[in-house]
Amino acid sequence: MNQKSKNLVLTAAVAVAMATMGTGLAHAADAAPEAKPDNEISFNAALTSDYRYRAISQTRLKPALQGGADWVNNPTGFYAGVWGSTIKWIKDGGGDASVEIDVYGGKRGEIAPGVSYDVGFLAYVYPSNDLNPSANTREVYGQLGYGSATLKYSHSLSNLFGFADSKHSTYLDASVNQDLGEGFVLNLHVGHQKVKNSGAFSYTDWKVGVTKDLGVASVSLAYIDTNNDNYLSPVNGKNLGKAGLVLTVSKTF
Repeated sequence: MNQKSKNLVLTAAVAVAMATMGTGLAHAADAAPEAKPDNEISFNAALTSDYRYRAISQTRLKPALQGGADWVNNPTGFYAGVWGSTIKWIKDGGGDASVEIDVYGGKRGEIAPGVSYDVGFLAYVYPSNDLNPSANTREVYGQLGYGSATLKYSHSLSNLFGFADSKHSTYLDASVNQDLGEGFVLNLHVGHQKVKNSGAFSYTDWKVGVTKDLGVASVSLAYIDTNNDNYLSPVNGKNLGKAGLVLTVSKTF
């Protein structure tokens, strides 16, 4: 947020003082960047043709509505947020939840010039999901970034999305989001999900996509695939991890 309000009387007094000392200091003041506010809150909304989480469809290959809110404290790098999406997989599996709500918080910053870090906690909540084991999942994560590339490690502190005896499952992924100019960003991603004690459901996933900032909104198109055919819809038997194109329109405000 810009902070441009000024006291007119004080401005006049400063202008008189500058006139006696030359204009060099005035030009330096004009060029100085304005400080960010200590606290910022943003909101986001999206419509996607298929909600893929770690490349597995959460909506039986159907569209989803999504949205969330984020808070960040700029001086410290601490942040927190909440995000939600419509889903189908829990009801398809005999449960009773049609939404996913993610609650998260952490801290980000720089280790060295150009080298960033991000550590935090994330809870995936499926209200009244009625699955046994529960689909609710808790993870901690750590991420390192350099330029447009990131490497992230996630570790579950609970059973993973309803898999029995799957505590301490892990997900390791690398991403590149390279600015191509003219509002285009190239999106590359590869990851490996290890489901503890359920090796048949461990897999590798990858994505190649592009995002275009249109000003009023952002549009992304991505090709997503996995090497696992065991994630099948109990409703129609379709492979929820099959290769596919996903189109998403999103807006942050």
